[in-house]
Amino acid sequence: MQRFFAEPHQIDEAAHQIHITGTDVNHIVHVLRMKPGDELWISDGEKKEYHCRIETADEDEVCLHILYVQEPDYELPNKLYLFQGLPKSDKMELIIQKAVELGAFEIIPVETKRCVVRLDGKKAAKKVERWQQIAESAAKQSKRMRVPSVHPVMTYREALAYAGALDICLIPYELATGMAETKEIISRIRPGQSVGIFIGPEGGFEEAEVEAAIKAGASPITLGRRILRTETAGLAILSVLMFQLEQPS
Repeated sequence: MQRFFAEPHQIDEAAHQIHITGTDVNHIVHVLRMKPGDELWISDGEKKEYHCRIETADEDEVCLHILYVQEPDYELPNKLYLFQGLPKSDKMELIIQKAVELGAFEIIPVETKRCVVRLDGKKAAKKVERWQQIAESAAKQSKRMRVPSVHPVMTYREALAYAGALDICLIPYELATGMAETKEIISRIRPGQSVGIFIGPEGGFEEAEVEAAIKAGASPITLGRRILRTETAGLAILSVLMFQLEQPS
């Protein structure tokens, strides 16, 4: 069943109605060709989701009747922040899509020393807008209760400062050794703790960048004996964390 997000002001529980406006109207009416009587899900971006039936649908608004409300537990108990070194071409789109599916809370694009891609202000803004749309689409598809934020591109120094407020930071590094130590670090993560993950671009991090992260409190970890591409590394550690942190149903 199709899923969309709504802002609190669009939801009128007392009247059992939700009013959909903006770009979702075109998607519902013209792309999906849904009509009165069809049913869909609406998430409030926090805890509630609404099973609804379309009452009316025109060019400007889709009015939904709320059939029932529930508070499912689809989100991870931890907020996972992916600090991703800017990759080449359109790899960031794949990374964002899959990171959202795996439970990332926020995705922060980071400009590091070995980044080939350099985005100026206007180009960066357009990229972030596109990336946010991908995050929203992935959130709808994967039954997320919220749309993860894709931040404007940060410098490496800005990213380390932003990560300073998190409980735990991990930096997978190809020269790190000790799978037992890595497993121990991950096993110590408790529900409710915020976790930052730093992933380098093609070519990885420079040694000075890794040292700066460790000095800021990050724990270097290994993802195994094989060298992973930048678009694989973040998804690998997110998968491990999702498996480790997912609450039993």
